[in-house]
Amino acid sequence: MRRVYTLLSVLVACLLLASCGAESAMKKGDKFFALGEYYDAATQYKKAYAQTKAKDKPLRGQRALKMADCYRRINYTQKAIAAYNNAVRYKQADSTVQFHLGRLQLKNGSYKDAEKTFTLLQDSMPQNILVKNGLESARKAPQWKKEAEYSGYTIKKQELFNSRRSEYSPALAGDDYDQLYFSSTRNQAQGDELSGITGTKNADIFFSQKDDKGKWSKPELIESELNTEQDEGACAFTPDFKTMYLTVCKTDPQYPRYAQIATSNRSDASWSKATPLEITRDTLSTYAHPAVSPDGMWLYFVSDMPGGLGGYDIWRIQITTHGLVGLENLGEPVNTPGNEMFPTFRPNGDLYFSSDGHPGFGGLDIFIATPDTTRWVLEHPGFPLNSQGDDFGMTFEGVHNRGYFCSNRGDARGWDHIYSFEKHEVVQTVKGWVYEKDGYELPEGLVYMVGNDGTNKKLSVKGDGSFTEVIQPGVNYVFLGTCRGYLNHKEELRVEPVLESEEYVLQFPLASITAPVLIDNIFYDFDKATLRPESTEALDKLIDLLNENPNVTIELSAHTDYRGSAAYNERLSQRRAESVVNYLIEHGIAQDRLSPVGYGKMKPKTIRRKLTETYPWLKEDDVLTEEFIRALDDEEKQEVCNQLNRRTEFIVLRTTYGMDLKAASAPADAPTPAEPDN
Repeated sequence: MRRVYTLLSVLVACLLLASCGAESAMKKGDKFFALGEYYDAATQYKKAYAQTKAKDKPLRGQRALKMADCYRRINYTQKAIAAYNNAVRYKQADSTVQFHLGRLQLKNGSYKDAEKTFTLLQDSMPQNILVKNGLESARKAPQWKKEAEYSGYTIKKQELFNSRRSEYSPALAGDDYDQLYFSSTRNQAQGDELSGITGTKNADIFFSQKDDKGKWSKPELIESELNTEQDEGACAFTPDFKTMYLTVCKTDPQYPRYAQIATSNRSDASWSKATPLEITRDTLSTYAHPAVSPDGMWLYFVSDMPGGLGGYDIWRIQITTHGLVGLENLGEPVNTPGNEMFPTFRPNGDLYFSSDGHPGFGGLDIFIATPDTTRWVLEHPGFPLNSQGDDFGMTFEGVHNRGYFCSNRGDARGWDHIYSFEKHEVVQTVKGWVYEKDGYELPEGLVYMVGNDGTNKKLSVKGDGSFTEVIQPGVNYVFLGTCRGYLNHKEELRVEPVLESEEYVLQFPLASITAPVLIDNIFYDFDKATLRPESTEALDKLIDLLNENPNVTIELSAHTDYRGSAAYNERLSQRRAESVVNYLIEHGIAQDRLSPVGYGKMKPKTIRRKLTETYPWLKEDDVLTEEFIRALDDEEKQEVCNQLNRRTEFIVLRTTYGMDLKAASAPADAPTPAEPDN
């Protein structure tokens, strides 16, 4: 008898311990949930659920529901569906639970189950736009998938960039788009602790570089103060790639984590420590997923701050020299009562974003918003760019419809991975290079682009002095290259339709208004001032330059080497300078804009840095005097120096000639070069 009482006592004790253990796990789970640490919360809820009596159905249902909410938030789709189904089985499911279940069924590709769920919801929630869109998705997604061949997209998983953890939000950078930044929770990320939100390491930003042969390097952690033991991710760049905007999420054991946007500046090849960016003074809302408009004037981002349409909305705020101003919600049709996230731009101005509020395949689908005169026009690019999973984080290789994005399709753990995409399009582009004549690139340059179809653009150039712009066949374009301190240079272009993408290259060599400018390939008869026929091409280019800059007057100078008497060389060079001026006058250049001067051997050439690339034995600022040349121990080098001294060049005297007359060749807002200090 005593033995029976003992067994009963043990059983009661075990039940009490199990009950206490379940309650303790629930308290821990609730604490983790309040902090947003859903992975840790799910672990505790699962323990509590397992320790709850099978006959205590309402309690099991409630705990299954909490577990399901955590799994849903960390993208454990199948586990979330199973937990929600348990909540339904134990009669703990209201319309909100059914709604979450329907959306997860879409994300799992269970379209028939999702249709049943949303059909039931439609009866009880007939005005809910998300229920309406969910039902449309369930009914139409299978057909959309069949139409994949018409979408034109080719995608491929990029194993080089991916690991056994998550990789997301790729961003191409660099003048040639040869740098790829992305966020990853891989083992190489900083810190040793695992995130209570995801169960993996906190994300850091990684980097890969493409070499001259087009091969990407193995991704490496950015070695600077940019990355920390906390979360850094979803980065974007200003058009000049000098400033990075990124999402950071600080850890606090006592408070929920709210993501915020920060900035980092590039110095040489290193990124600075991230500095928080204050968009509003609201500290209880999320600010994440930054994107900069192609013109660099607007910062787009995601937030759940008050004033939106529901869930996460896409907002924008203007970037000015005085800070951020003019906060705006993009409104409909972009935003919905659901979640709109991960905005990014194609250089043509199209906004790409991801949403679970519009009809789609399930999870986050990518949408394209094209700006119209008064609103955005939406397009769903279809399968295979979109899938039943989460698809987001587009980045483009310049003007072309190719690049990278991320998706968790096919990953049972809900982890994201990087894919490449390409949609074949015939794109005609012009690539221009703005640089100093006989010198280096001019990254401060501007190019004015005017077309007879109404095109009127002002194009900034990249750090290497280049720009790339899409052009249309059959349009007559005029491009005017400008830079403060330099003369303008004009190019014209018209192209016809082609069957394959083609790039046309234009050069914009700008002549300095403060330094002598060499006129290449001017040839005279031996010991005479007669211009040789092969000089015509160079002289005609000089005529074009003077016509493009009608407010400029110049001194046209000719120079000789040191051999011969000073008087003879001066007379010869004067006649040669006059020969050039006479040619220019005969071809329409006003005589009072031209001053011929023959310097003979009085002004030997001063070497500029660019020329040292051709002649490495010369140094910048070397002056090719007779003494310098005779000191060279190589006769060939001496002859090179004599050839460099025998030159025709010009310097700008004024930039205000005829200012009372409108310069017909320049756009109204094109800058006039500053007056030289002569």
